[in-house]
Amino acid sequence: MRRAAAPLTILLLVFSMTGCPPAAPGGDRTPEAARPTVRIDPQPGSERAPTGRGLTVQASAGTLTGVAVYAGDTPVPGRLDATRTVWRSERPLDPGQHYSVSATATGADGTSASAAGRFRTLTPKQTFQIASVTPEPGETVGVGMPIIVDFDVPVREKAAVERALEVRTGTPVEGAWHWAGDTRVIYRPRHHWPAGTQVGLTAHLSGVRAAKGVYGTADRVVRFAVGREQISTVDTRTHQMVVRRDGEIVQRMAISAGMATTREYTTTSGYHLTMDKANPVRMVSPNRSEGDPGYYDVMIGHAVRISNSGEYIHAKDNLWAQGRTNVSHGCVNARPDQAEWFYETSLRGDPVIIRGTDRELEWDNGWGYWQLSWDDWRKGSALYLDLPANLR
Repeated sequence: MRRAAAPLTILLLVFSMTGCPPAAPGGDRTPEAARPTVRIDPQPGSERAPTGRGLTVQASAGTLTGVAVYAGDTPVPGRLDATRTVWRSERPLDPGQHYSVSATATGADGTSASAAGRFRTLTPKQTFQIASVTPEPGETVGVGMPIIVDFDVPVREKAAVERALEVRTGTPVEGAWHWAGDTRVIYRPRHHWPAGTQVGLTAHLSGVRAAKGVYGTADRVVRFAVGREQISTVDTRTHQMVVRRDGEIVQRMAISAGMATTREYTTTSGYHLTMDKANPVRMVSPNRSEGDPGYYDVMIGHAVRISNSGEYIHAKDNLWAQGRTNVSHGCVNARPDQAEWFYETSLRGDPVIIRGTDRELEWDNGWGYWQLSWDDWRKGSALYLDLPANLR
């Protein structure tokens, strides 16, 4: 158990002035120059200083000529503004941490002032953290891959949390976050990630308030890579699938899609992404029990999932149907050797665009996030209303 340090407040203003200003002719006196001062916020001596607004050092009647801030023994990064009168920490402060600050300001006439002190930030009643991030650290993904961040508690202060999520790429990419409930936020670029891009997510959550009394206490970093561009198109009317890699056709596949006798047996049309894969996958008929008409419980090989409603691209030895008619329960099946090839060459986040059915893929079915227009996607950001009107 860490013992709280005794409150210590040091606020020293040291001025260097010599003599009095000489009397002006006629007995008038030149006005004395304003003396510089230094103010620290949070105030030195605080024992429950807030974290979210960070730390500010401000000079009056002078410019800051030196600022040193430490969290324990660790330097705290910050920046001076253009006037060199305000220094701000780059990030919120860590909860439950002791900070020490010293700063000096100098006036136009060489007069100086300094201030120093210590304070402690609040200790939160409850903490929050990231429960999971998709993709995995070090993973190589397809060009349509979203970044999915799940939190372990509901986030009420969505704007504050979203501001703390930083995405960096080797090649500049425009993107935006979109909230899908209180515990999940998703990042999607406006256009596909450029092939070969290195992507880094840094969640600067330490000191960020997610809800009343709930603060982050640790940051999180995830880096991943974007692989080659592979985009597949499926036409359920012609029963054909075409796979293009970096713009060139690398595979043509005769397929059979959903028979469309019911909604659940209808393949969804729209912009899918490959989500995961397994060999084999157990597939069980939904909403049916053993003995019911249409019941099945089978193991299917080389299956690549493309939605949360049970849709896969998988192997099936029914060559009589592939390229001719749709007979599946909603999946897209292909010749076993071609399905194996697709399985082996797929990365998570590869786009699969399906056309020709009257069942539209919902944007929140699996990773159907590209179903939303860019304008609609941005409206899901907690910071959307902060944008200038001409950018909304």
